[in-house]
Amino acid sequence: MQTEIRYRFARAQVANRFLNELKHWSVAEVKAKLFQGSDTVTITYEFDGQGFDYTCSELDDLANKYDGEEL
Repeated sequence: MQTEIRYRFARAQVANRFLNELKHWSVAEVKAKLFQGSDTVTITYEFDGQGFDYTCSELDDLANKYDGEEL
């Protein structure tokens, strides 16, 4: 199952830092891009639908590091 999450950041510069960190992220295979402006990042990844979604949890933690909020 393909999962999509969006995070908004205070400034475009912070969103780009988050995006760049995801390009070299070792936790899971994700695709990330800017969405509707330069302060929002959309992330898509595959989730098998079984059990707890650790990828989502790790993404939330990473976004929190940059003061991002999930939309």
